[in-house]
Amino acid sequence: MARAGLTPERLARAGAELADEVGFGQVSVAALARRFDVKTASLYSHVKSSQDLMTRIALFALDELADRVAEAVAGRAGRDALAAFANAYRDYAREHPGRYDAARLRLDPETAAASAGVRHAQMARAILRGYDLAEPDQTHAVRMLGSAFHGYISLEMAGGFEHSAPGSQQSWDWIVDRLDALLRNPATP
Repeated sequence: MARAGLTPERLARAGAELADEVGFGQVSVAALARRFDVKTASLYSHVKSSQDLMTRIALFALDELADRVAEAVAGRAGRDALAAFANAYRDYAREHPGRYDAARLRLDPETAAASAGVRHAQMARAILRGYDLAEPDQTHAVRMLGSAFHGYISLEMAGGFEHSAPGSQQSWDWIVDRLDALLRNPATP
């Protein structure tokens, strides 16, 4: 019998909210049980393990983020699409830091293949079609964008740019502009 209306989906959502409050690394089955005022053991009828809970939170965050990115890039092309893509990730990380960390959880190959992570890659490739990149350059570009955006966001969230000039937003815009220029005119090494 479900207590407190618990379902795996409700636990994933509550776990995502908890991750935003305390950090993804601090989420546990016990902490979630306290949130619902139930015994920890009662959650194990809805999630298999702590790892299962973390995976469900990651999948929830990946879905939510993919929806946000898709909405941001719809109808855009070129630099405009690239900036919308980048800003959707950055804004999500600022609004939901725990969920953003969860979305970067390493998933087993089977789970990853069935997750919204595939949608993220497809959206990146859709943006890159506007830059006329052939393989393997397109794959390299997907990895470059992920590295640049996720790396910058991680450093920014850790406070890495708080006390320096120019401001973080200026650097972010500069990076997006330079990535756009590089993608438009890829130089041969």
